[in-house]
Amino acid sequence: MTMLAPPMRHFLADTYLAFVFWTVLTSLGLCVWYFPLWHMGISGYEVALLADTAPVLLGVPALRRLLRQHRAIAATLGLVGVAAYVVASPTQRMLTVAIGSAGVMLGLGATLYEDRIPGTGRLDKDIHAWEAGLLVSVAVRMLFQTNNPAWPAMNASNGGWNKTALSLGVLALLDVISRRPDTLAAAQAAKKDDFPAHTQAPARRTPAWQPTALGFGALLFALHSMYSDSAIIGRWSWDGYPGTGPHPVPWGGLVISALAGGFSMGHRAELATAMLWWGFGAAGATLVTLLSGWTGFVGGLMLAVYVGSVVRSLLQGVARCPPGRTLFAGAMWYNVLVLAHVWVVAYEFVPGGPILRERTWVVMAVTMASLYAGVRATRGALVTRTADNSTAGSSVADAAVGLGRQSARRVWWAVVAFGWVAMLVRLPATTRTPTPFHSKQRLLTVAIWTVHFDLDNDMWLADNRIIEAVRDLQPDVMGFLESDTERIIMGTRDWTQRLGEELNYYVDYGPSPRKHTWGCAMISKFPIRNSTHHLLPSPQGELACAIHATLDVHGRDVDVIISHNGQQENPLDRRLQTTELARIMRESRNPFVFAGYVVTKPHAKNYRLLFDGGRIHDVDPTDSDRWCQYLGFRGVQRVAYARISRGTITDTEIQAAKFVVPAVEEDLAHWKPSYTRVAEDHYAPEYHFPTVFRGEGVRGHFYHVFKEPRYYK
Repeated sequence: MTMLAPPMRHFLADTYLAFVFWTVLTSLGLCVWYFPLWHMGISGYEVALLADTAPVLLGVPALRRLLRQHRAIAATLGLVGVAAYVVASPTQRMLTVAIGSAGVMLGLGATLYEDRIPGTGRLDKDIHAWEAGLLVSVAVRMLFQTNNPAWPAMNASNGGWNKTALSLGVLALLDVISRRPDTLAAAQAAKKDDFPAHTQAPARRTPAWQPTALGFGALLFALHSMYSDSAIIGRWSWDGYPGTGPHPVPWGGLVISALAGGFSMGHRAELATAMLWWGFGAAGATLVTLLSGWTGFVGGLMLAVYVGSVVRSLLQGVARCPPGRTLFAGAMWYNVLVLAHVWVVAYEFVPGGPILRERTWVVMAVTMASLYAGVRATRGALVTRTADNSTAGSSVADAAVGLGRQSARRVWWAVVAFGWVAMLVRLPATTRTPTPFHSKQRLLTVAIWTVHFDLDNDMWLADNRIIEAVRDLQPDVMGFLESDTERIIMGTRDWTQRLGEELNYYVDYGPSPRKHTWGCAMISKFPIRNSTHHLLPSPQGELACAIHATLDVHGRDVDVIISHNGQQENPLDRRLQTTELARIMRESRNPFVFAGYVVTKPHAKNYRLLFDGGRIHDVDPTDSDRWCQYLGFRGVQRVAYARISRGTITDTEIQAAKFVVPAVEEDLAHWKPSYTRVAEDHYAPEYHFPTVFRGEGVRGHFYHVFKEPRYYK
């Protein structure tokens, strides 16, 4: 019955609307990203990111009073962002999400301003619900393998629970509509811009609105960029095999626990706003930005505790400042940090890009400095002398706040427990030993695919169809390029988790998001003995990446490279990158398979630099219709080669090849490749590529260019 009592019912409804806040906030960047992704540069649609500056309207007294008296207006606008999934057009869907973004930010601003009345405890409850909504968002994504099933890029066909999310939102909205003001005086205060006399608290200084706005923008950015998904800091600290950092499952549970721990400390404003405590957070920020492995991960946990602890102080400070200008400036500063967070990797395609090229540490330093400015500004307004609290009735108010905090803590830690349960449910899938497809024949099937950040041609998440295509193809090893999605504009998600769990692969996420590449990932059915993440020479353009892995393939060490070279517009970069890849391959004594994005015509200068310089052989030198992706090999017997169309998932095909790996005792000193073509029936069916891609294929994937696989003696 306690859970059904009106105070708890209201708190749960507010928590769900806060979940809607985080759902819409984290989906807008993802939807906007679709447009520059296809334009290969700034598209103009990025202006939609400014929808979150809508709280500037709270500077208009009439609108402020309207939104304060009728919270349901902003809540309804927020739910529009959840309902955007029904809009098929990518442009119109993105604009619908932008409306939702404006709504949730207006709702937050109106709520903070209305409930700032001292002595009622309402503002604390609102903040606790906002914090709980973030924890719910993180926990739900832990269960759904880092996707939010309420995102407008999800639908019934790719795992979305949009109707359920919208229905729950309507119930929460009805709860908001049905509420009555706590007292007549509070109701009157909702119509005015002053406080009722009997709720006046002891005089407290109002914080300067400028640093408070900076702190709010930095807070929103830090929570979004680092803690809106439990896998982010784990991927920041990942640096390859063997075990250089925690895996997302189960250690993501520590992230949500640290965040809730910070929230639980938030009522101690004197601690949260102290300089030494900021130093603790800054130390964590330094570790997670500069170091890999468990040390970097622990730094991320330290930062999570710190950021969580200052939420209450900063939002209390915002509530005491002029709402229009404060929230507008805060949202603008958040947007500046978001763009800076993108500029560090997208510098090749944006104005002024070189200023922030590969400078994540600058973005982190500015974020921490902004947080410091914000918490120090609010300290004077929140931390008072003991004598200030010795007013009649203050103990009653404090008791009410304390009871609300206890209830909120129970909800927070229940959500954390749910997150840990999600981790434990997923753990068996992450600890199974993968089984290669054709061990008896000693086959090794390798494929490469540029997946455009798991966002398909119609702005839907594509991981379902990527999984289906990989399942049909049955590669033992596969590389994915343009794969790093742990950024705000890609949804701060890790789609490789689901791929590895559902298809039972080892996963190497590739270079960390703090390494400033677009990402290259690898999955393998064979144990990964070692993997090294390379940042290839890129003096002019975007930073190119590569994974050099040594795999235990049927008892023999085989090296594999997955790589993504730079743009056509930067010939120096491509030459230097190709030279470095050739050096890595040339110096290896193991059999080798190359799968990468080279950007060259067959038999052109960079092609020769790669294959001749790396002492490897093209999978098919007669295939003249290539430009980006190439496969090469050395020390293994090539059996087959196929090119499979992309469907509507991306703009690049799948290339795949089958090899037979020699036994470990076989001497490769006199190995030579064979270029003799044979018919498919030269080999037993186990050596064949799947028939499902023949003819019209399946789901838009079919053998193209040659119309069928090629086989070699």
